[in-house]
Amino acid sequence: MPQKLTVASKAPLVAYPALIAAQIAGADVDVAIVDAADVDGVPATLDSVKGTDKIVEALAAAHPANLKYDSKWFDLAFGLFSSKNFKDIAPQLEQLNDFLNFRSYLSGYSAGVNDVLIWGVLRANGVLGAAVKSGTYVNITRWYNHLDQNVKFGGAVQDFLNSVQDLRKQAKVGQKKESKASFDIDLKDAIDGQVVTRFPPEPSGYLHIGHAKAAVLNQYFAEMYHGKLIIRFDDTNPSKEKVEYTNAILKDLELLGIKGDRITHSSDYFQEMYDIAVQMIKDGNAYADDTPQEKMREERMDGIASVRRNRTVEENLQIFEEEMKKGTEIGLKHCLRAKISVDANNKTLRDPVVYRCNLTPHHRTGDKWKIYPTYDFCCPVVDSIEGVTHALRTIEYRDRNTQYEWMLKALKLRRVHVWDFSRVNFVRTLLSKRKLQWFVDQGRVAGWDDPRFPTVRGVRRRGMSVEGLRNFIIAQGPSKNILNLDWSLIWAINKKVIDPISPRYTAIENGIELTLEDGPADVVRETRPKHKKNADLGDKTMLLSCKLLIEQDDADTLSEGEEFTLMDWGNAIVTKLVRKDGKVTEIAAKLHLEGDFRKTEKKLTWLANTDELTPVEIVTFDHLITKDKIEEGENFEDYLTPETIFTSQSVADLNVRDLKEGDVIQFERKGYFRIDKAFDGKKAVLFNVPDGKVVSKYGAKKN
Repeated sequence: MPQKLTVASKAPLVAYPALIAAQIAGADVDVAIVDAADVDGVPATLDSVKGTDKIVEALAAAHPANLKYDSKWFDLAFGLFSSKNFKDIAPQLEQLNDFLNFRSYLSGYSAGVNDVLIWGVLRANGVLGAAVKSGTYVNITRWYNHLDQNVKFGGAVQDFLNSVQDLRKQAKVGQKKESKASFDIDLKDAIDGQVVTRFPPEPSGYLHIGHAKAAVLNQYFAEMYHGKLIIRFDDTNPSKEKVEYTNAILKDLELLGIKGDRITHSSDYFQEMYDIAVQMIKDGNAYADDTPQEKMREERMDGIASVRRNRTVEENLQIFEEEMKKGTEIGLKHCLRAKISVDANNKTLRDPVVYRCNLTPHHRTGDKWKIYPTYDFCCPVVDSIEGVTHALRTIEYRDRNTQYEWMLKALKLRRVHVWDFSRVNFVRTLLSKRKLQWFVDQGRVAGWDDPRFPTVRGVRRRGMSVEGLRNFIIAQGPSKNILNLDWSLIWAINKKVIDPISPRYTAIENGIELTLEDGPADVVRETRPKHKKNADLGDKTMLLSCKLLIEQDDADTLSEGEEFTLMDWGNAIVTKLVRKDGKVTEIAAKLHLEGDFRKTEKKLTWLANTDELTPVEIVTFDHLITKDKIEEGENFEDYLTPETIFTSQSVADLNVRDLKEGDVIQFERKGYFRIDKAFDGKKAVLFNVPDGKVVSKYGAKKN
């Protein structure tokens, strides 16, 4: 039995901590927002538990693995932080700001109950919110904005605001009542605990980012209504399907953190679908047709009835059961068509094909079957059989919704609600399996996990985090607006995820030696934090020497006598500079460690020039096509980007030798990178992770 969390929408301090804690705890909780200043005298109640602080304590006690209790932060959150007098809370803000100086979270490596408490109170308290937005407390602002991108924090707030907006609309028409927190849509007839969604990929290729959106949304609604998610492989075309694709899709879903309550296959229901098709014929709702494919297409377009449309039930049964099912010569010429309409304005209703012959052995059922249902028949039938309550489909299927409903009604099957959402489209990107396969077959990419591909494996290999991808999809939501999105949007969201947890290292491209006249004669080893704002990442080794490497481009900007900053060491002053043809060929400097780094114009990365330098290859990518959108009738092969891979050679600090494949880091002043090949005595290979601000070699915005 789920608990009920009731939150007052007009409370002086909205119970955001309770809302967020319920999400992070994974508790079985129904949320209700009421149009009132309090609930039984407090901002919120959880069944008999009253008060935001008591609710969070109760949730933490019931779910200790997800919400670790810390009384210090409880006292801080619900003591002075509840005050609206800035003078009272300023010292605590200073304390919190200092504490977050080298941390991404208040405790541990991920958001916990302490973050829930403080973030929730900051969000609810207008005085504190203004202080955060002002940027006065830099570390608090950074931490607050980072958590705001987390769907369990910012998402909980947005759900609350959506519900408040609903209440206001209801109030205008005299319908004040509770409003259930939702994902900004109302799934028709959705009953908590009874919603069943499904994600039905065809095992004929790898998941791309469009499939990922469908999978995440189906999971989201199943979880929101405490229901179930079915992962169903729509394996009704043996000519295209392979077991390897099934395994790959399951692996990709695992990467996305998606695990169905059931994993099924359409082929599990071949016998049931066959029996239903036989009954369909007996009811006069289907007929066997051997009209040539091209002529059938023309007749459907022109609204002309097939000459086979009025065959008798007996003749249709004989052809379907004796010829088509056995894959005979006669059967192979036929298909089975639903008898809906000849000339309906909605052309999907013009007697669609529901069964075809195919002699290719099926990867699960072998040669048992010679006939296979089409998507138009299989989808509604299996949805109904499996108990699906809500079928979420991309909007290009909207014309087929009437057909879907006709099938269920004609076949006397349980009704399934259909909800449309827009597919994900990106500029300069192809999502068609056939077109992506062309790039693979032509050798223009290394495979389906090529970092230039929009597949889940491709974007993950490029450096997309699971959290970033999920946050992007949730942010888009189940909108029906069809847009061509720029990749910069998703990479910018990803940057917010990876920036606080990416260790900082140094790489030098095209280096020139700089002599420090008063630098240490012997190499000195010191430690520095891997991330100045996240002490949890630990320390790294930094080598100091009198012989340094700086980048040629940086050296060329310096002038004799100029003071500059060696990052993470201190200031230095150029004492000698020799140029040839405008390029610096020799440079020397003296340390000036008492100098103020805030007054120097140039902050340069550098490395001690020792035999511990790590060779690295940096790889950046461009889009595979040059046109934002390939229009109907255009050939994508006419818009291929001439060059899409760009490599450069650099040397990095010794810490890079310890990195593993898949690690994501930042090279100071260069950007973010994912280790594609770890150092093993030979150079490491790193892929640039876009941040949405890079310009491609061909002038278009590059992701």
